[in-house]
Amino acid sequence: MSLSEAADRTEVPRPSAGRHTLALFESELRLVFGRARTWALLAVLAAVPVMVGVAIRLSSSSDAEGFLGAVAGNGLFLVVGSLAVSLPFFLPTAVTVVSGESLAGEASLGTLRNLLTAPAGRARLLAAKMIALAVFCLAATMTVWLSGLITGVLLFPVGDVVLLSGTTVSAGNGLLRAFAIAVLISLSLLGLAGIGLFVSSLTSTPLAAMAATFGAFIVLGILSAIPQIAVIHPWLVMYGWTSFADLLRDPPYWDAILRNLALQAGYLVVFYAAAWARITSRDISG
Repeated sequence: MSLSEAADRTEVPRPSAGRHTLALFESELRLVFGRARTWALLAVLAAVPVMVGVAIRLSSSSDAEGFLGAVAGNGLFLVVGSLAVSLPFFLPTAVTVVSGESLAGEASLGTLRNLLTAPAGRARLLAAKMIALAVFCLAATMTVWLSGLITGVLLFPVGDVVLLSGTTVSAGNGLLRAFAIAVLISLSLLGLAGIGLFVSSLTSTPLAAMAATFGAFIVLGILSAIPQIAVIHPWLVMYGWTSFADLLRDPPYWDAILRNLALQAGYLVVFYAAAWARITSRDISG
């Protein structure tokens, strides 16, 4: 056998499908966290606990209620208070921006067509997009958590935590519960992220996708504030967001938390499936 024949028969090693998938996930994370817009959103979220903490520190009034009213006596409550303040508007806004841009941004740049024809395939591309959105949801809530912790420790005394049920736990236990609250809030944002992913699959204009996703969030918020249609409130994506407070009871109340997680899973499954149907059936890069 000649050297040329031997060379022809030598198989060139090819990257496995698993390595292709891992590379795709890493690429999506770099794409999401490589944008200046993403870091601007995280900076705004980090500023929320600082502003809240400084305002409470400088205030001579003790009329604040709930988590914020307890901050002056224990800085650990600033973590939970900042998450509570960020949840109705700041965190969802950040999620609508990033999720709305996920597919539409690449379609507008013309890179989506190449990704759809790459070995990774459309299904894995969509999965990578969703995982990157989930990582951003966690990063956003943990940004508020970390900023609230640093600000609370610097501006206020820190000690044992009195839970909503009246039980006193150690500062470490309270901090662990605050961390669990941040994780729960990040999971609570996945339903909204799924909506944004689907909307992003419908257009090649990122601003339109962001605006439509944010508009959907606003409409759902308006519906949740109308008592005459209370029958549909348990089906709205933000209905169980405040269930995180049940983690500050001893023992925690799990019913509302589990219902919220089930609702988010339902939204995520429905809108992820809709995005999958869209991206696999039509050329959305044009």
